[in-house]
Amino acid sequence: MTIHNLKSFIVSTFTFQINWNHFKSKLLLKYVLSYILIFLIPLTGVTIFVYDSAVSGLRTEIEQSNINQLNQVKMTIDSRIAELRELSGRIAYDRRLTPYMIGDDYYRVEAIQALANYKANSSIIEDIFLYYHNDPVIYSYRGLTNVNVTFDSFYRYENWNLEDIIVALNETNQMIIRPAENVTINSSRQEAMLTIIVPIKPNAPYPYGSVVYMVKESNLTGVMDSILSDFTGSSYIFNQNGEVLTASNHGVTLTQEHLGTLAALDAGIHNLSLNNDKYSVVSVKSGENGWNYMTIMPSYQFFSRVAHVQTLILLVFGIAVITGVLAAFVLARRQYHPIKDLMEFAKLRISDTPEPKTRNEWEWIRQTLHDYSTRIDMQEPFVRNQCMLLLLKHGKPDDPEIERMIAGVGLESPQERVIYFCVILSWEENDAAEEFQNDRQQVHEILSQVEPSGLQANIHGVEFSADNQYALIVSIPDPGQDSLKLRMEQIIRAVQGLISENTRLDPSMGVGTPYRDLGQLNQSFIEAATALEHRMVGSSRITYFDQLAEQNHPVAKGVWLPRKSLLKLEQSLKQGNKSVAVQMIAEMMETIRSEPLQIHLLRCICFDLLNALLRSASEVGMNEAFTNISDYTSFETLEEFEDKLLSLTTEVCERVERNHEQAAPKLIDDIVHYVNQQFADYTLSLEHVALKFSVSTSYLSRSFKEKTGISFSQYIWKKRTEEVIRLLVTTSAPLKEIIEQVGYLDAPNFIRKFKKETGLTPGQYRKQHRSNRLDI
Repeated sequence: MTIHNLKSFIVSTFTFQINWNHFKSKLLLKYVLSYILIFLIPLTGVTIFVYDSAVSGLRTEIEQSNINQLNQVKMTIDSRIAELRELSGRIAYDRRLTPYMIGDDYYRVEAIQALANYKANSSIIEDIFLYYHNDPVIYSYRGLTNVNVTFDSFYRYENWNLEDIIVALNETNQMIIRPAENVTINSSRQEAMLTIIVPIKPNAPYPYGSVVYMVKESNLTGVMDSILSDFTGSSYIFNQNGEVLTASNHGVTLTQEHLGTLAALDAGIHNLSLNNDKYSVVSVKSGENGWNYMTIMPSYQFFSRVAHVQTLILLVFGIAVITGVLAAFVLARRQYHPIKDLMEFAKLRISDTPEPKTRNEWEWIRQTLHDYSTRIDMQEPFVRNQCMLLLLKHGKPDDPEIERMIAGVGLESPQERVIYFCVILSWEENDAAEEFQNDRQQVHEILSQVEPSGLQANIHGVEFSADNQYALIVSIPDPGQDSLKLRMEQIIRAVQGLISENTRLDPSMGVGTPYRDLGQLNQSFIEAATALEHRMVGSSRITYFDQLAEQNHPVAKGVWLPRKSLLKLEQSLKQGNKSVAVQMIAEMMETIRSEPLQIHLLRCICFDLLNALLRSASEVGMNEAFTNISDYTSFETLEEFEDKLLSLTTEVCERVERNHEQAAPKLIDDIVHYVNQQFADYTLSLEHVALKFSVSTSYLSRSFKEKTGISFSQYIWKKRTEEVIRLLVTTSAPLKEIIEQVGYLDAPNFIRKFKKETGLTPGQYRKQHRSNRLDI
């Protein structure tokens, strides 16, 4: 793709994704800039870090590779030099090469052949000579020759004259290696060669001769080049005096001054500036002969090797920036889209108000919320009753909104300590007749929220699903333990008086235990239900939970579970209140553990607790619990027994919930009728309906689909679509107004779904079906 085509693609993409009119909104521009900054800042930092790490890492890798290769060169050449020393020692101790044997005409041939064999043992030797001090003759593998002839005619050095050579041959008492220089061979060709003179015997204080090795420089540089195969710079070997023994130059030419600088470097990696040019130098030193092996390469050549990494990183960065900017626009539009929809909804609802000049979407939304606050207030009584019901059944919930609602009705007082208890009113069979329906409704209205005069008590009525029953939540300032019972009796009599003054009803009442913690109100609710269920027939119509313990007559001395605790446990199970049931089991098990009992008495008490659970299971119709009764009666430890009780408790509470869901077969019909009436309400949801009818969302979803054949959301969509089709065909209202009227705020999404289902957009559907009606 060319640069021009790329620019065209980007421009077309921006044109497709972004409508310039959107930029009239400062909020959208803020979203776009925020996303771009959030994306670019970390991306730039990461790119810089990756680039620096990649270049530094690659440079270190190359330099370390050069060090490793130089070490290999050092080891290889050092081993070759060591071979020459060893070869000299073998020659010194070879009986065929003694002065006597080599001077004898008969044995000389054998000695010459031995020299030839020694030459063949080394791969770097070009020629080998054997010389005895003060002898005019020098011996080689080709035969014997005069010294003058050998180093004046056959080998002529460029910078080493014959006299110096003879002196070196006679006076050398330790190995010397002469740096490579041009040598004329047979007066016909020149060759760069190193000359190595080893005295014999080696390390002897008074040697009697010398072995001379002629080594081509190319043999050593060839070893270096073969090991440094991918190196593009130059390589050098410096002897212990800082002289260049041999060099392999590849585009780097240095002066003697620069070579002296290199020779003075220690082993390691160096960056030098020579004649204002940057060089990367790697050096290793031989421990055997003190030589320095060195490579040097211009820095620009090094960076040329990482140029492809730089290009790749910049290319990826550029692509990421383009992609990120496009993504920022898309995300900004998505973020702005709900706000835009809310703003349009606000405009629709306050269309008679002139449009402000500020283009501040949040002001529009704030105005809409203000306009609809009245509608929310209308639903507050229903929400209040549901919050109270949650408080009775499950204790104080961990929800800030519900806590705010509870605080708003005055149940909690931050200034003083408050006592809470629950009362349940139950109508007799005669009172439940239809003729008393208005009286019961009157009781609900009177006791929904009342403060009896002179008692400093707040009473809040709560409707719940139990038939012919009504719950009261009573809160009073803590009067102290001595006068608490008297204050409760006064409040109950005041409630009786209000009911008798305004209705013909005389309900029975169950009163729970008072608690100082609002979170324990569900305990008092269970206790009130227990007291109401176990009231004595023919006695007072008011039963206090604490009175149940007085009806228990002790039959034997010993530790037994309190009767009211067992009754409270059974009542919590019947109501499916798992949290209270679990708490009661934990308290009774703790009581059992705290008493030192004989094993037989302990099992009897455990079976008493188990019988309470089995009675509750039987009453809720869970007869299958008795088929596995042996599993519950066989236990080794109290912990094992408690786990089995908790498992049975869970099963009983789940059965109670299912029984409640199945107890009202007409419930789903009522729900479907309610949905048919309210489907155009945009706040309608599965959770809203479940809360209104006091059922779980899972039960509602399952039962609704069994009743209608489709899911709840599909049913809402079907009803709204049918209404849109009816309004499209029978009215001339604008499309957006129709969609808003049936409860949809996202018009584009509705149009897409409508077209997917019908094959036509709403506008096309209206046009086609209107023309069909005209044809008819």
